[in-house]
Amino acid sequence: MHFVIIGGDAAGMSAASRSKRNQPELEVTVLEKTMDVSYSACGMPYNIADPARPIDDLVVREAQVFRDKQGIDLRTGHTVDTLDTKAKTVSGKTAEGEDFKVPYDKLLIATGATPIIPGLPGFDLPGVMGLKSLEDGRRIKHFIGERNVKRIAIIGMGYIALEMCEALRARELKVDMVKPRPVFLPWLNEKLAHMVREEVRAKGVGVHPGHEIKEIRKENGLLKVLCDDLELDCELVLVAIGVKPVSNIADRAGLQLGPGKAISVDRTLCTSDENIYAAGDCADAVHIVTGEKVWIPLALRANRAGWAVADNVTGRHVELEGVAGTAVFKVFDLQVAATGLSVLQAERAGFEPVEVMIKSRTRAHAHPGSTMMGVTMVGDKKSGRLLGVQMVGHEGVAHRVNAPAVALQARMTVDAFAQSDLAYAPPFGPVWDPMLTAANQLLKKMV
Repeated sequence: MHFVIIGGDAAGMSAASRSKRNQPELEVTVLEKTMDVSYSACGMPYNIADPARPIDDLVVREAQVFRDKQGIDLRTGHTVDTLDTKAKTVSGKTAEGEDFKVPYDKLLIATGATPIIPGLPGFDLPGVMGLKSLEDGRRIKHFIGERNVKRIAIIGMGYIALEMCEALRARELKVDMVKPRPVFLPWLNEKLAHMVREEVRAKGVGVHPGHEIKEIRKENGLLKVLCDDLELDCELVLVAIGVKPVSNIADRAGLQLGPGKAISVDRTLCTSDENIYAAGDCADAVHIVTGEKVWIPLALRANRAGWAVADNVTGRHVELEGVAGTAVFKVFDLQVAATGLSVLQAERAGFEPVEVMIKSRTRAHAHPGSTMMGVTMVGDKKSGRLLGVQMVGHEGVAHRVNAPAVALQARMTVDAFAQSDLAYAPPFGPVWDPMLTAANQLLKKMV
């Protein structure tokens, strides 16, 4: 059997490696359009922050290692543009412009996601860049160093934008963030979002929500981001308004698409074609709270889905339950984390949500170094289920969010979660952990 994989990052190489471990005699071919495979994309902002650190430090495993040690036919510089489901072939062009065609018995589409670039004037100018692939990171870091960049404008205020504003400020660059919508972080509780916004401003970043971008223009060697009533001068523009799934190959081949035009898959990661799987940022998933299809690109899901595809291709039936959308990121000295649904998401999903917000200390009373953290918790008044948690604080957030994430996976009620036996020691939290305090306060409102 010939197992062909389109895409050589998290999901693709996880599937390739595991399938060869499961079935060493399996013929596995990976077609990757770039020259990079198996790298830590999430580490790019932190690498860019350090001009002395090579960007290739983020490579987890060199391409040749997959070829030599695992016997994987890994072909870099191969861009697939056509999928023929009847002939069971994929075809495209190499980096040298040569045509290729590869037959498959089983196929995995692991093409990931790509930055959204608005079709506005000037967004194709040199110095206007998105950040998703290692090559993107390489290009941005080289541009900053070679051009001696001093000022950067970031369009967008999501995860990547916030992580990058910290990275760029670490290099003492002037940073302005701008976006059309007026709300700073619309998915986050308003009071928690205010904490993040104030942290960003305190670090010298210009924060400009609610400004419609009209165009980017180059004048006198500078780039100008022109908005309705705002003009930002810079040498580099980072476009970080979000990403979209790379599903065009699947769409043209007639495969079913799901939310956000991600490739629709079942719990085995199989698409609407029984011989084709999809995994990673190009594929959808089931939300464990709502039971509905969602598109939430996450690194852990990509790796886990790659494993599941490999198992299914090699005859070990595996189904994935779904995702809770658990995420965490760092913004200067703050940690921001969320899992499950916000109040608005819960309302849209048909729940009767109740929300509580608390402020709690990150360590026991009077313990040195204690700071305040904010927590919001959402429950369903009808069923009593825990629906979601959000947290912002200077410490103790990143790993604390894992407790409610597991509770969501187990479909626990707020009452049951409030009875959880969480660890206590003065350096790590008060006797009543902030999670338990939030749950107890939420129970009072759900009566």
